[in-house]
Amino acid sequence: MLAKELMSDVVPSLKTSDSGLDALSWMEVFRVSHLPIVNNRIFLGLISDIDIYDLNSAEEPLGNHKLSYATPYVLEHQHVYDVVEIASRLKLTVIPVLNSEKEYQGLITQSDLLHHFADLVAAHTPGGVIALDLLPRDYSLPEIARIVEDAEAKILSLYVSQPQGNELFSICIKLNRTDLQPVLNAFERYGYAVRTSYVGDSLYDSSAIRNYDSLMRYLNV
Repeated sequence: MLAKELMSDVVPSLKTSDSGLDALSWMEVFRVSHLPIVNNRIFLGLISDIDIYDLNSAEEPLGNHKLSYATPYVLEHQHVYDVVEIASRLKLTVIPVLNSEKEYQGLITQSDLLHHFADLVAAHTPGGVIALDLLPRDYSLPEIARIVEDAEAKILSLYVSQPQGNELFSICIKLNRTDLQPVLNAFERYGYAVRTSYVGDSLYDSSAIRNYDSLMRYLNV
């Protein structure tokens, strides 16, 4: 999933002729705290609501103010993981997208990014989750996949993390089945340490969907 596939077709960019009040109005409409300033497809920078509140004359055009705009962006061919990284690191509600000539193409909203990332990790698909802890030298994706498939299950998504100060890898696996016991038994036979598991029955799935919808409503507040 590439950045160009995630762009919003409704959230506008600003021009230097727009006022700070115009910018705040658009931010309120689209529930964002940042908007890019673009003139003739040239990306000038990203302005935040805090920047505008600091202006002495927010009713004047943005071009009348000497501002040091932040210029974070991703290129249209970059992967969604790059988009998530820059949005998380800089706490952005929108991420500008440029082409290889550094021309402005559009933007990705935080809300749309979360929706697409949920699809990427199969968050909406019924199933169970198993979390493993193991040393990096013991991590083998082909072996984990073989154990899962021998237990008549399929991996829908898998991600690996290593908490700071921890020598162990944490492996989180989303499966396509709700009865996890055969898979758990298989991991136990092969000596894997299962940290926890979540059974994806209908009750769990409806709860997960409600929690996800609640998060979406929170982000749009």
